[in-house]
Amino acid sequence: MDTQEKIRQLVTENPVVLFMKGTPTFPQCGFSAKAASILKACGVAQYASVNVLMDDEIRQGIKEFANWPTIPQLYIKGEFVGGSDIMSELYQNGELQTMLDGLTS
Repeated sequence: MDTQEKIRQLVTENPVVLFMKGTPTFPQCGFSAKAASILKACGVAQYASVNVLMDDEIRQGIKEFANWPTIPQLYIKGEFVGGSDIMSELYQNGELQTMLDGLTS
């Protein structure tokens, strides 16, 4: 399975996926930490997270997959949402919580 197929499978098989540097409990950059904390604030206790620092092919491939140059990247129900700044904006205006309705646990 090639990298793009692997990414496609991850985002379609998991309701919420965060591609990030590090892990939710040990983020490796401030933007990834911010993204994980926003999901926590939205009540998302469990989600798939992918540490791009562990796989260079995924790290480059995710940028091509969404045509988005930065990490973290959030996907909800297979759709690309954005990075930490977009997540923050959506959280502040309540849209992110609406997008996550029914997916929080």
